[in-house]
Amino acid sequence: MQSEQEKEEKAIVLDFLPYGYPFDTRPIHLKSPIAQAIGAEKFTLLELVPKKGVFLQPYEEVYIGEAKRDKIHHINGKIGMQKLTQTGRAELEHVVQQVVDEHESSFVEFFNKAQPLSTRMHVLELLPGVGKKHMWEIVEERRGEPFTSFADMRRRVKLMPDPKKAVVRRVLEELEGKEKHHLFVDR
Repeated sequence: MQSEQEKEEKAIVLDFLPYGYPFDTRPIHLKSPIAQAIGAEKFTLLELVPKKGVFLQPYEEVYIGEAKRDKIHHINGKIGMQKLTQTGRAELEHVVQQVVDEHESSFVEFFNKAQPLSTRMHVLELLPGVGKKHMWEIVEERRGEPFTSFADMRRRVKLMPDPKKAVVRRVLEELEGKEKHHLFVDR
């Protein structure tokens, strides 16, 4: 959805470990608190180190951009799904749903502007539950008038699987590394 040069500005905390990872064998005074978070725009899984004395909560949105950060000291880097804690994994789907809800217009715009991937495959067919039939119905409906919301899509495309759920499932599949083509997740 965005160019790779753009960096995440905000992240949503999935889990906060005030004493670092439990498998870290260093003495407690050498460990630093860790927050596992997901980018609010490109769904990048990140490991963050909060400033001293800052306690973070799951679902809390934190600024991680280039300007002065109020809660985050630095970003350790990207992490994979396998490094997420149990809590981080449990909260992931809820946070992705929240982000999709908050940015619904940009995801609806994806449906309005999606193009063929090749002569045999359309980008829309990469979404779970969207086959050739639904893809053609979406393409025909958007020709007349662009979609305005997920509800508008469901109303106009007969037997359409829930587009919000399809986007959320696709994001989760991309995060798990199951997909070759990335539509929403920054690599």
